[in-house]
Amino acid sequence: MPRPHAQAFNQTRQSYLATELAVAQTHWTRLRGLLGASEGDFRNGCGLWIRPCRGVHTLAMRFPIDVVYLDREGTVVHLEQNLQPWRFAPVRLQAASVLELPIRSIAATETALGDRIEIRTEEEARP
Repeated sequence: MPRPHAQAFNQTRQSYLATELAVAQTHWTRLRGLLGASEGDFRNGCGLWIRPCRGVHTLAMRFPIDVVYLDREGTVVHLEQNLQPWRFAPVRLQAASVLELPIRSIAATETALGDRIEIRTEEEARP
């Protein structure tokens, strides 16, 4: 998994989805995703933002995840809770990116369709 250098904040619910968010935006990092990560490595507060992305799979993964699909404006357009290993999540054409989060993140933050998610990278936080 790439090094965490961003955060995902649900502006609608005023809660963080991930404070240690890695960004997968190259062919290799998008292809690798969470492969090789353990459930212990992917704890609450962690996440992976895959862009561009319209759908994910959990082939060869060892633990379930929550998935939040975002459009270009950061609006939640689809949610997948408890996506088990060796599964395919649906493809959503309106999605521009996807957040992969630890299981129960969606429920814990009460994230819902239509919520606005702000992704803030370290580069954007610098003056």
